[in-house]
Amino acid sequence: MQIDWTTIRRGNADAPPGQAPGSISRRAFLASGAALALAACAQGRFAGDTQPQGSAGTKAAKDANNVKDASAWKPSPTALVIDMHSHAGRVIVSRDPAIGADRPFLALAAPMRAGGVNVICLAIVTDTIVTRVSADRKRFEAWRTPSEGELYALGVAEFARAHKLVEREQMQVVTDAATLATRAPAGPCVIIASEGADFLEGRLERVDEAYGMHQLRHLQLTHYRVNELGDIQTEAPVHGGLTDFGADVVRRCNALGIVVDVAHGTYDLVKRAAAISTKPLVISHSALATRPSLRSRLITPDHARVIAGTGGVIGVWPSAGTFRDLPAMALGIKRMADVVGVDHVGVGTDMLGFISPPVLRTYDQLPSLADALLAAGFTQEETGKVLGGNYRRVFEASVG
Repeated sequence: MQIDWTTIRRGNADAPPGQAPGSISRRAFLASGAALALAACAQGRFAGDTQPQGSAGTKAAKDANNVKDASAWKPSPTALVIDMHSHAGRVIVSRDPAIGADRPFLALAAPMRAGGVNVICLAIVTDTIVTRVSADRKRFEAWRTPSEGELYALGVAEFARAHKLVEREQMQVVTDAATLATRAPAGPCVIIASEGADFLEGRLERVDEAYGMHQLRHLQLTHYRVNELGDIQTEAPVHGGLTDFGADVVRRCNALGIVVDVAHGTYDLVKRAAAISTKPLVISHSALATRPSLRSRLITPDHARVIAGTGGVIGVWPSAGTFRDLPAMALGIKRMADVVGVDHVGVGTDMLGFISPPVLRTYDQLPSLADALLAAGFTQEETGKVLGGNYRRVFEASVG
């Protein structure tokens, strides 16, 4: 049955307490990852990197509750709310070597229901054991070179952990347009995603393996490590954009039916990917800036227009470094829509992926964001496009 938004308004903003990311040794990872690898084909669930802090989350929700003079969103019967990028449920292996892949999960299905969220792109991360929070605590950075097979093993463990979470939460995995149409309206469902293709380790056949064995349907090419596929926004360029291997991965994703996500990639990487791809591209989580600072994760209007030119979607994120509250985020979404058109904008919460608490910290804040979008000038129909309709179109076009 369809999630009833008429009964979902502003929810409890208190978030479960968590802990800051640490670091994990190769030995600790392999010890904890071996058991998970045995379960790689089992249905499972996700998790996150950084954890919510209760008081800040409550404040963010209170700020969101101050939206005035906005009508409640009234979605069409076929509307779906889709988060383009999430680590909810604590899907990511811990950087703390004492925890590793044994990190406890957080609830996922219940918060999604509370916020009226049908689907999330549940993103594993396959560079965590070689990245860490920078000294200024403003970003993540690579700090060592992985050994051969290390990131592949991490990917296997993370995919297994994602499916274990799905199973634990009694959720469904969406693998194509048909299952999106039949399973997602009742919610909650997940699309298996990977933030970074580091687990490929330069081997193209692993795209097919991830598609078939792990149900991967959304692949972000790069993350916080300059990898075999190309350059990243937060480090000095090495490859001049997308590599030839990266181009081969884009083509293989197009052929198999995997959404190609170029978030974290440089402008040069995005331009080459757009020239190669026969399917729409997405940037799952970012925001607009006229002149982004050096190594910024924000994108310029021209960068955004390249994505729109493929028919793709840019997911605007709730970074507190970009927006002070949900109404400000809604205005940021409006500015993005003014640049690329309302058909090319979505929402990527990066749930549990921030170093500092974001302005949207729990899914029960989604109704408040919907109200803020209406207050920012979006129509009822346009709000539905932003909250999921646009990504649905891209998923159907890419995955089939």
